Amino acid sequence: MRGGRKRGEKSQAIGRSRGGRTTKIHALTDAQCRPLAFMLTGGNIADCTAGATLLERLPDCDILHADKGYDANELLRQVEDKGVMPNIPPKANRKWKNCFSPFLYRNRNAIERMFCRLKDFRRVATRYDRNAINYLATVCLAATVSYWL
Repeated sequence: MRGGRKRGEKSQAIGRSRGGRTTKIHALTDAQCRPLAFMLTGGNIADCTAGATLLERLPDCDILHADKGYDANELLRQVEDKGVMPNIPPKANRKWKNCFSPFLYRNRNAIERMFCRLKDFRRVATRYDRNAINYLATVCLAATVSYWL
C-alpha cells in the first residue's frame, strides 16, 4: 500500500470518516425539489471543495440556499460573481459573519425532500455499487424516475 490507502479508494468516491467508509452525494435542485446536478465525493472530503465544481452548473436564480458546510470565502465569491445572492448560515468559528436570513433559509428544505425521496431507493441509500460511475448512474436513474418521468 502506498500512502496508507487502498488502491482505487479515492477514485471510487469512498472515504473514511467517523462513521466508517462513506460517500457523500452533493446536489443542486430547483425550487420544485427537482435535481439538476449531482456529484460524488468521499466521506472525508470537505463540502466546500466539491461545491466549487458543482456551482459551475448553477442555473439562473436569485438566491442560493446551502448548508453550513459550504460556507467558504471562495464559494461565496463564486456565487456572487454569477449575480446570485448566497444565503448560507455562517460557521460558528467564522470571525466575519456573512449576511444570512433564517426566514429565507426555510426554502432549503427542497433539497432535503429530494434526498429523502432518493433514499427511498434501497440501492441509493446503501450504495451497493462498487464503482463510483455505476453508483452515480444509479442516483441519476432514481432521480429521473422520481422527478422527471
